[in-house]
Formats: sequence, C-alpha cells, structure tokens
Amino acid sequence: MTTDGSGLLILRNSRSGTAVIRTDPAELFAARLPGARVHELSEGEDLADVVDAAFSEGDPPRVLGVYGGDGSVSRMAGLARRHGVPLLAMPGGTFNHFARSAGLEDVETAVAAYLAGETIEVSAMEVREGDGAAVFALNAASVGAYPELIEERDRRRRRLGKWLGGIVAAWRTMRTAEPLVILRDGRRARVWSVFVGVGTNDPKRVATMQRENLEDPVLDIRIHHARGTRLRAITSLAFGKRTAAVLRAVRLMPEKRDVERLLETDFTMTVRPGPGRPEVWVHDGELEEPRGEEFTLRFTVIPGALTVFAPPPH
Repeated sequence: MTTDGSGLLILRNSRSGTAVIRTDPAELFAARLPGARVHELSEGEDLADVVDAAFSEGDPPRVLGVYGGDGSVSRMAGLARRHGVPLLAMPGGTFNHFARSAGLEDVETAVAAYLAGETIEVSAMEVREGDGAAVFALNAASVGAYPELIEERDRRRRRLGKWLGGIVAAWRTMRTAEPLVILRDGRRARVWSVFVGVGTNDPKRVATMQRENLEDPVLDIRIHHARGTRLRAITSLAFGKRTAAVLRAVRLMPEKRDVERLLETDFTMTVRPGPGRPEVWVHDGELEEPRGEEFTLRFTVIPGALTVFAPPPH
C-alpha cells in the first residue's frame, strides 16, 4: 500500500451495474490514486488473463483492485488469493452484496480504507462440482429457484435490460418453477432452493446473499423444503431487508418450519433436477452448467481466505 496507489492494479468492468446510475470514478482515481494502473475490460476480455499477464511482468502488482459487481469482485478475490496480494473492492454493480457487507457503500470509502491501510481478514468458500476444479466464492452459492430465475433473466437481458428482464424472469419463474430433489447424508428431500452462504446471515431469510459477518469461518445453509407455493418460492429470494420485512408482514415469505438452517464448515449434496428443468447452479451471481443431469456439489469454508481493504467493523 502506497499513498499514491503505486503497485495497485485496478480493473474496471464497465458492463457491471448498467441499470444503475453511478458517478464515473475515473476522476477520483486520477486525483487520489495517480500512481495506480487502471485497466478497463473491453468486450470479450477476460479478467483473469489481464491479471495473470500483469504478474508475469517485471514489476507485478502488490494490490489488486476491482470496480464492478459481485461476480467481478468474487473473481478478483480468487485471483488476489492465488497471487497472495490484498484486494481493494469497489462497488460498481447493481447490488454489491460483498462490498456492502464490508462497509464499502461507495468508491470513496474503499479508496479511503486503502490509503489508511485499513484491512480485514475475510473468510470465503470453495465449491467443487464432482471431481472438477474448485470455484472460489465470497458470498453464496445456490441451486433451485434462484439459478432458474437468473438463467431466465440472462436470456432476456440483452433485449430488455437487467431490471425489466429480471421482472419478466420472476413472473415466468413464478408460473413454472418446480421443486428439485437433493440427497445429503443418505436422506432425500424435495426443495424449492438451497442457499449456502459464507459467514452468518440474517436467520429470518432464505436467500443468504448479504453476509452479516466477513470473518466467521462458517457456512450458513438454508434449505427451503417444497411444502409451500411457487409464490413463496419466489418471494423467498428477496434479500433486501425492507423488501423481506414487507413480504413477511403480508405473509408471503415461507413459514419458519419450511426452512431448515445448518451451520457447517463443510457441506455436500447431490442435486437431481426434475424432468425438463434447468441443470444450473449459481455462485455470486455467476451461472454454472453441470456436466450431467445429476450432479454433486461440495462446499468447503476457507478461514481467512484473503485480506480486503475496508473500514474497521462497527
């Protein structure tokens, strides 16, 4: 960490948060981090390729920074861990779940933490599908209704945009969602969804997208058993505090007995989608397509996975 940003590589994902009006941080970077190298990802350019190329040069970065949404931040976090350097995460997406959990409500706060040398040690998790390579995740991974909704939204995103595409996807998923079967510890269950979040989350929610604790080396698992309606399956995906509170007040959230909560450091399940259902799972907003109709996911927590610049927790 330097007072002018020397040794800092910042990657900007201009495609993140396209539905949100944001102030361009270019002037802030130039004024407060004049020594930083800022690279804007072009169409089709891979974030990992840019970072790996930078580390192959004679003067590799000492800090990795990213301005983007949760998917970009999660990928950069995995690269920071791989290269053994701290992460500067700056909110530039639509929801910014991780940045908000870290108290980074805006770019100015993130830059101030970097310049002050304020850091926290963040736990994360690895998700492995069968014997495949491990996927790094900062917030959560899920199967069921949420990945189905994301897949529907992404189909319509280019034509309708993220927000309108999301509304149409929610409406369609509300009409067509079906339970899937999971197997764990020799038991079989029909579920609407399973969320595996890193760190403790609000115990009243199903969608564990917003971490309440960045340091706890624990997986907070919510299994929404398929005993309620499709409407409740979709409304259970609300992760905003106010939205969830309103839905709870009008009795649209799942009943407490329908949601099983587990706190583990390691969790394995086999997923069997129903006939004609999407064979997908999602981590930090990024879709993955399994290699077979039935697939097994193993989630493992990583204590102190990486160092992140952030103000001290309150």
